[in-house]
Amino acid sequence: MKFRWSPATPQPLLAAQLAAALHISPLLAQCLLNRGLSEPAAIENFLEPRLKNLADPFRLPDMAVAVERLLHAREQNEPLVIFGDYDVDGVTSTTILLEVLRALGWSVEAYLPNRMDEGYGLSRDGVENCLRKFPVKLLLAVDCGSTAVETIAGLRETGVEVIVLDHHQVSNPAPAAVALVNPQLAKEIQNSKFKIQNYQELCSAGLAFKLAHALVKRGRETDLPGAAKFDLRPLLDLVALGTIADLVPLTGENRILVSAGMERLNTTQRPGLVALKKVAESPETLGTFEVGFQLAPRLNAAGRLETAEEALTLLLAPDFATALPLAQNLDLRNRERQKIERGIAETAIGVVRSKFDAQTDFVIVEGELLWHIGVVGIVASRVLAEFYRPTIIIGGENGEMRGSGRSIAGFDLAAALRECDDLLVKHGGHAMAAGLSILPEKIEPLRKRLNEIARRSLRLEDLQPPLRLDAEVALGEISLDSLAELDRLKPMGQGNPLAQFFARGLVQARPPQRMGAQKQHVKMWVKAGAVTHEVVWWSAGEKPLPEGKFDLAFAPAVNEFNGRRTVQLKFLDWRAA
Repeated sequence: MKFRWSPATPQPLLAAQLAAALHISPLLAQCLLNRGLSEPAAIENFLEPRLKNLADPFRLPDMAVAVERLLHAREQNEPLVIFGDYDVDGVTSTTILLEVLRALGWSVEAYLPNRMDEGYGLSRDGVENCLRKFPVKLLLAVDCGSTAVETIAGLRETGVEVIVLDHHQVSNPAPAAVALVNPQLAKEIQNSKFKIQNYQELCSAGLAFKLAHALVKRGRETDLPGAAKFDLRPLLDLVALGTIADLVPLTGENRILVSAGMERLNTTQRPGLVALKKVAESPETLGTFEVGFQLAPRLNAAGRLETAEEALTLLLAPDFATALPLAQNLDLRNRERQKIERGIAETAIGVVRSKFDAQTDFVIVEGELLWHIGVVGIVASRVLAEFYRPTIIIGGENGEMRGSGRSIAGFDLAAALRECDDLLVKHGGHAMAAGLSILPEKIEPLRKRLNEIARRSLRLEDLQPPLRLDAEVALGEISLDSLAELDRLKPMGQGNPLAQFFARGLVQARPPQRMGAQKQHVKMWVKAGAVTHEVVWWSAGEKPLPEGKFDLAFAPAVNEFNGRRTVQLKFLDWRAA
């Protein structure tokens, strides 16, 4: 697959002005401009994210209504149940709310649906099983419920009220919940200091924290026992974990929450997370990468294969002795999940490759009976990475099948599925990821319809993966000092990507070396003038190596080995000079 190099437009005059005003380098200033930040006040808040800059939680739609209903339940000693979701965002948000509500005197239980038996979201089966176990008249749906029109209407008829706390796209008409706290319904939010961008991008863990904040705030105003001394900050480790795992943009409110949450996560005494870090063999200092690729998959494993109850129990564990065997079991489940996923991914990629036409196939839709529905989302991500097309992978057993989709920039998958409503049993999600239920005979019509929709909105060049590059640099600009300054962009992730650059006219300073058990990796030393830097090309395989003069795209990093710190460039792509 060939990348389409996409360098950001240089803005040297504006970058120089910002650099002078903020006492930063022009390179960092250009990176900030590339991320949509051009005002000094907004940049200062971005570079120094602080909890005091979080907006008032009551600015969220229906937050005041939700808080009043919950406080009424507390006054009347009315029990409630949290109906969560089985992914990391669902489990962390459920944990946050359980801890807060129980500490402040609510009678509350939690129910996480079984992916295999009850399906996705606030399903009829899931709700019936939940209320059979916890017969209450107030249900708090977390990380689900924004499209559950029929389920919520049915509950209302039986006298059960529902509060929805969710970030997924809302159906039209919206469900008739007592309160629908969903940032998708908010246009824009402003506080007294600066505009908070991407407020709509809060995930459910962030929303759970906002609800907790609102409850504590109102509780202090009304002398709710325990509210005056309640400290919300210890919850931020869970907020960071859920936010990073859910792949929402790390900008605006999310950046503030994750920045503070990563500090908490690295010093957390929460037994479940201490045990999880131990079994994952995580480094002493975690970054967003380690959270996303070491901790999150293990927490996700239980829910992908069956029920997420074990993950919830781990996060609520009272001590390390209780937590460790739970974490070890989740580690085993994750290995099992990886094995299942690899098998299905290899099959799916083989099927697609056998018939793929790059000129006409704008969307990939593949489904097979017995493909495990717990891993179809991960498989969709792997197929997308291979072919760079919006991808839906569908699995299940007899009758109704379930699928999960991942998309590319420029194609709103949830909106496209709404245009296919007549072909689907149900569906939901957001622009870049969505889920659906479908009958087997509708898979082919769905593939055809989605490709028709995609051909209206995508061009062929949109289907060549872009390689986003922040700036052209000279090798000498990349040093330990400049990398320390670029670290101010952290935490990096969705919406605030890793800094990536390119340099022209390089040569090999000495012959490349192959590394790894299968010699699948390559180490090179590239040179421009008097400056030489080490480059590592992971999984290079048998791809041709640069010769003569060439341009190199890379992500710079610090390599620490034997107590020595050096610049190392992570290879992204190369082309002839």
